[in-house]
Amino acid sequence: MPDYDIPRITLRYNGIFDFDGFYNAVTDWAKNYGFMWHESSFKHKVPSSEGAEQELAWQMTKKVTEFIEYTIIFTIHMWEVKDVPVEGRKKPLMRARLYIWIEGKITYDWQKKYGGSKFAELLGKWLMKLPHMNPVETMYFDQLYYRVWNLHAVIKKYFDLQAGKNAYKDYLKEN
Repeated sequence: MPDYDIPRITLRYNGIFDFDGFYNAVTDWAKNYGFMWHESSFKHKVPSSEGAEQELAWQMTKKVTEFIEYTIIFTIHMWEVKDVPVEGRKKPLMRARLYIWIEGKITYDWQKKYGGSKFAELLGKWLMKLPHMNPVETMYFDQLYYRVWNLHAVIKKYFDLQAGKNAYKDYLKEN
């Protein structure tokens, strides 16, 4: 059965930040929404005069039903990574250029109950055509789609990338 992919969301940041705080913000978000956390990849390339280069891949999974599983793949590419000492702090902050990709995927039949034999595959296809499975494409897709955008908003808030003022304040007649 096909998996449904959520459109990729990207985020860029260039500046000084606390990587441990960023890591904690994302893992706390995952725990709050019931996702299992897995760091699937970490690459650290030899530093040059500008700084090191790092690539990280995190995977968050959540088993929604016996048939549906959510997966969020979180990829970070950092360039010019350098530690910046700060007075009054034991751990230094990090200065880097970041490029973050967030991708979501809905996996059907994650237990592989409807695979293996032709009869089981036929049964799985028939199950997907039933009227009660129609909400899969709308309800479950929307849930994951907006969860991914919520994670994006948490990251933007952490890096202070959100606008402080509402551009439509006067138009919407808000105080």
